[in-house]
Amino acid sequence: MEAKDKVYQLQADILKALAHPIRIKIVEFLAEGEQCVCKIVPVAGGERTGVSKHLSILTKAGILSARKKGLYVYYSLKTGCVCNFLSCCENVIAEQFKEKKEINREIKNR
Repeated sequence: MEAKDKVYQLQADILKALAHPIRIKIVEFLAEGEQCVCKIVPVAGGERTGVSKHLSILTKAGILSARKKGLYVYYSLKTGCVCNFLSCCENVIAEQFKEKKEINREIKNR
């Protein structure tokens, strides 16, 4: 595999890791700063084991870092630029709705 193809694969792996609503919710929550799993679970929703699996996926993808302190595990974003990507996604969504609204208006005006 060429170096450029390897980069594409790594980018795809990161996007796959983000491709779940709970994981996006976790990333947005951690944008506020490092948090203990005990604080992440209620925000993410679902069972602790499920949330732990999501945290593991995000960590393996290099999006989160984890540190253990006593009985607790704390997670944080490795790089805040992930949040910039999520903001970009919101802009794409807004543009889609804008286009749909314009199309619906055009259909109604026929």
